[in-house]
Amino acid sequence: MEEEEEAIGLLDKVLEDEDVFLLEECELGTPTSPGSGSPFLVAVKVEAGKGLEMRKLVLSGFLASEEIYINQLEALLLPMKPLKATATTSQPVLTIQQIETIFYKIQDIYEIHKEFYDNLCPKVQQWDSQVTMGHLFQKLASQLGVYKAFVDNYKVALETAEKCSQSNNQFQKISEELKVKGPKDSKDSHTSVTMEALLYKPIDRVTRSTLVLHDLLKHTPVDHPDYPLLQDALRISQNFLSSINEDIDPRRTAVTTPKGETRQLVKDGFLVEVSESSRKLRHVFLFTDVLLCAKLKKTSAGKHQQYDCKWYIPLADLVFPSPEESEASPQVHPFPDHELEDMKMKISALKSEIQKEKANKGQSRAIERLKKKMFENEFLLLLNSPTIPFRIHNRNGKSYLFLLSSDYERSEWREAIQKLQKKDLQAFVLSSVELQVLTGSCFKLRTVHNIPVTSNKDDDESPGLYGFLHVIVHSAKGFKQSANLYCTLEVDSFGYFVSKAKTRVFRDTTEPKWDEEFEIELEGSQSLRILCYEKCYDKTKVNKDNNEIVDKIMGKGQIQLDPQTVETKNWHTDVIEMNGIKVEFSMKFTSRDMSLKRTPSKKQTGVFGVKISVVTKRERSKVPYIVRQCVEEVEKRGIEEVGIYRISGVATDIQALKAVFDANNKDILLMLSDMDINAIAGTLKLYFRELPEPLLTDRLYPAFMEGIALSDPAAKENCMMHLLRSLPDPNLITFLFLLEHLKRVAEKEPINKMSLHNLATVFGPTLLRPSEVESKAHLTSAADIWSHDVMAQVQVLLYYLQHPPISFAELKRNTLYFSTDV
Repeated sequence: MEEEEEAIGLLDKVLEDEDVFLLEECELGTPTSPGSGSPFLVAVKVEAGKGLEMRKLVLSGFLASEEIYINQLEALLLPMKPLKATATTSQPVLTIQQIETIFYKIQDIYEIHKEFYDNLCPKVQQWDSQVTMGHLFQKLASQLGVYKAFVDNYKVALETAEKCSQSNNQFQKISEELKVKGPKDSKDSHTSVTMEALLYKPIDRVTRSTLVLHDLLKHTPVDHPDYPLLQDALRISQNFLSSINEDIDPRRTAVTTPKGETRQLVKDGFLVEVSESSRKLRHVFLFTDVLLCAKLKKTSAGKHQQYDCKWYIPLADLVFPSPEESEASPQVHPFPDHELEDMKMKISALKSEIQKEKANKGQSRAIERLKKKMFENEFLLLLNSPTIPFRIHNRNGKSYLFLLSSDYERSEWREAIQKLQKKDLQAFVLSSVELQVLTGSCFKLRTVHNIPVTSNKDDDESPGLYGFLHVIVHSAKGFKQSANLYCTLEVDSFGYFVSKAKTRVFRDTTEPKWDEEFEIELEGSQSLRILCYEKCYDKTKVNKDNNEIVDKIMGKGQIQLDPQTVETKNWHTDVIEMNGIKVEFSMKFTSRDMSLKRTPSKKQTGVFGVKISVVTKRERSKVPYIVRQCVEEVEKRGIEEVGIYRISGVATDIQALKAVFDANNKDILLMLSDMDINAIAGTLKLYFRELPEPLLTDRLYPAFMEGIALSDPAAKENCMMHLLRSLPDPNLITFLFLLEHLKRVAEKEPINKMSLHNLATVFGPTLLRPSEVESKAHLTSAADIWSHDVMAQVQVLLYYLQHPPISFAELKRNTLYFSTDV
């Protein structure tokens, strides 16, 4: 026991030294009982009392891991010969070209390391302080060209291996269980490892060798003959690493699993956890056999940051409770939508201020202060916006609940965990030292370094697209059996993804043809995601965390919104492949400044693009027929529709309704009764957007902007009411009619999720945005959709929505309001 305590004490001592990675990176594991078969720790135990130099310890550990590495390469090469032999027969498992692609340069790498090991081993075994081995490391570094060739081929090798596994059961069996010999002193004769994991080993080995060179140099006297040779080898290795870093897989080796296999980081990211009925931002790390939830420790200036483990679940014990199994959790009250919108506005206003300060070459202290404020608001938005529940359960007891903003992200985490659970995993408990090592490794291994907010972006990073993305979801192929299918579209904004549109459900088919067009507002977006679902009608499959029926994701895919590709006048058609399913879609983008144009209609016989006074006079009505009919239909069957006026209607349906209203077709009422309610809501919004001048008029726009900015409530009330009285009668009557309708919609907020603030956000710019000629003086940068003008437009409408009922007759009769020049 004394020996074990001494070894663990030395382990803690080495862990405290930030620059010594050896124990943390060693593939030999952390023994938890005397007699564990780790050559490195045995060496530590035996030699520590004799004061053996750290240099020998470093080399002993490296030599042991080099033996494991050679065994892994041997395991990878083992199936290559029989596969080549069958390649020339009538029933080949793989073609010669596929074999050469998958196993490219493995034989050369094996021979380089076998020679290195055979030369280094006797030097370490017959150790004395004068032994030299720098020339061996220098030679190893000089052969990194072979690794460069391997790295260049790595992704192709992985893709080829995966495709071959999918198409050939025999190769799949071979690639899922390759037998790796255990170290000489190990009790385990063999361990099973996948081909994918083994193909990653050479990439990981370069990193490991570089760390060892760093440690060797640290413990080699400057006047030792090895010093310049090791320095040269380290320089070559570091240059090589920096040249390939961007091309390699982001996974990194951490420490060993209880079975002695390499534990790799597969995925990490920031998630919002519900803990003690409040939201906490966590950094979650998925390793090959364990899920670890951590938070970044607060550290004083100058100290290195570290993670604090909140909890972990071995993947062997992790289960996803089905809807019927899960218990109702304590309700986490969603953050009010209007407060989230306020945060977005503040963020955009701060972004504008930062840009102005930079343009005026303002003080760096002022810019930093603004950036800090912006980060605080973005952090709050990131913490409070997610609502999609993701629950995981430890079969030994506790459940944990995360909230995500995107179903795509939830699916990614679930799939990554389930893929790892297909392997033969064992349950385990980490000792305090093992947990310390694993948590300590998280800081170095993480692939997501910053909270995903725009204030963490570099100045030269793309700001994303601002404007409207038009997407047509055409069709999908590749389903194996008939199902009720639909798609949703997600885009990123303010650092997280949100669902923006949804196709109709195509029933009982393997080849749905939606051909539905959507107009999606982009707010600094860089990616478009398409998710394909099978609709579930079973009411027992309700997720108790949010009381919604869980539909099954059949496939998902993502594309980057490249400005050069989408910023064209023509439609760009593309296909996203997902789990064997192909979804065909088209898209085109309209920038913010282009979408702001109000273009009068050349035909004055219709209603779209025609002055409201012309339409009401022609119809002999006080409110245009189109407004009355759309409002009536929404109140009849859409007032409880979730996201009414926010969710995009199908663009082709909206265009069809626009055409029948313009033509004054006698079938309008029949068509309205059959049409999707979101298309009717979209038609009403389009009518106001296409008015040749805004409903609240170009003439009064500057006065509305000034009125809403007044601080004194009485002065604001007088000014805002006087401005309404100054509107032409058709505009005023229509505005008051719409106002009362929107208030009735907001009364159903618990069901439709549309608050007054949400409705003001949707309709404010539509009703106030000036026509092109007038707007030039007011427009801010097209890249800032939440400009000061847009914020003010929302605030104007919100003011009237929150005001007690306003009567046209009373407004006109009341002469208390002071008169101003407008």
